[in-house]
Amino acid sequence: MGVPPNANVSPSAPAELVAARSICWCDAAGGSMPPGAVEGGHDGEPLFVGRASHEGAMIPGKVKPSHGVCYVAWGGEEHGKSDYQVLCGCKPQWVATSGGNIPANAIPAGETEDGEPLFVGRVNHEGTVTIGKVQASHNVCYIAYAGAEVPFPEYEVLVGQ
Repeated sequence: MGVPPNANVSPSAPAELVAARSICWCDAAGGSMPPGAVEGGHDGEPLFVGRASHEGAMIPGKVKPSHGVCYVAWGGEEHGKSDYQVLCGCKPQWVATSGGNIPANAIPAGETEDGEPLFVGRVNHEGTVTIGKVQASHNVCYIAYAGAEVPFPEYEVLVGQ
């Protein structure tokens, strides 16, 4: 899939840089994907690592370009956000873990409305690899799927190199 000509590729201000300093969150909207967007899963098409603001939180989630939104899990439901940010500029790895454990070098991706850090996670679910949020205090990775927030005690976490 090519990058739409109207994609906003400027890093968010201030850019959040992690580890190698080439990682940043790029503003995007309506299904646009900036150059260097990090692919993290699939559900009939590639899913990209994104995050969006919702109810005072910055929540990691999945960008499904054909739907034009970043889906985030919050409050038991799936929420589609048309304005979002996409992780760019890195080739991260996924580390298997469980029970709220956060591996070393995990890429911070947001925080709850109460200030708890959130990390990017992913799980295998119903033939998909779906990206979501890891909230350590809840001991799970939550994904937004079919309108719901679905918890998984075993998951992978995105880590920088």
